[in-house]
Amino acid sequence: MSWIVWLFFAYVLLCAFMFFMQRSLLYPAGRDRPDLASYGRQDIAAVTTSPEADVTLTHWYRPPRGPQADRQPVVVMFHGNAGHIGDRVDKHRQLLDTTDFGVLFVGYRGYGGNPGKPSQEGLTADARSVMAWLEEQGISDDRIVILGESLGSAVAVQIAAERPVAAVVLEAPMSSIADVAQAHYWYLPARWLLLDKWDSKARIADIDAPLLVVHGGKDAVVPQRFGRRLFDAAVSPKEALYIDDGQHSDLFSHPQVFDRVVRFIDEETGEGAKKPSAEKSQAMP
Repeated sequence: MSWIVWLFFAYVLLCAFMFFMQRSLLYPAGRDRPDLASYGRQDIAAVTTSPEADVTLTHWYRPPRGPQADRQPVVVMFHGNAGHIGDRVDKHRQLLDTTDFGVLFVGYRGYGGNPGKPSQEGLTADARSVMAWLEEQGISDDRIVILGESLGSAVAVQIAAERPVAAVVLEAPMSSIADVAQAHYWYLPARWLLLDKWDSKARIADIDAPLLVVHGGKDAVVPQRFGRRLFDAAVSPKEALYIDDGQHSDLFSHPQVFDRVVRFIDEETGEGAKKPSAEKSQAMP
């Protein structure tokens, strides 16, 4: 029986280790501050917000451009749990180069040289400060499009459920962090150990804006079944684009994804935008 006792204590120690290390695992932040000048983007500027008195965050902003800049949408980009905003500038160069949309790359606390430690409460406060900053710039709700990537999809759902926006795009989203954690750590009571559950499925029906979900069939980080579960819980108007051979981080390398996202934003923010009443789902190789 002694080996059973030792196995039990080892398991308890493993659970304790995972509990105390969970935020380091969930938020593997890219902590070095990216150098904006090194990205060669003269059209992007650093802006700051202060979600709390002692926390000042740096974000990157490309204002809307073109002859109708004051009518162009602003895409608020909530990135995933790894890296920093500089990585997303490279990822979304096509969006920056081929559209006149404004793009705001949101910097979280603890990421990209920003002070603080990430948590669900903290990242939600960071996101709220960004939305308040957009209001101060005179950007109306009907011009704001929220794009959430992976963990950022949970931030996006939280914010879009709280306030009106023009549209929401979720890239490789999950029903909840608890669902994903339990799937990866099936041998642990991960669902019960989590401090930050990010339960998007419980909030998504509160979003009163057109929704587009994009997810890859070969996503090994957030399996597509969790994105489908989230989509099923959302209310119309909504549509989904499932890329059969898409993985977790390569969705925007598929031309049909970029084209559909841009068209969706145009449709939902342009003059006389029509709000579809029925859900759509499309699978593509």
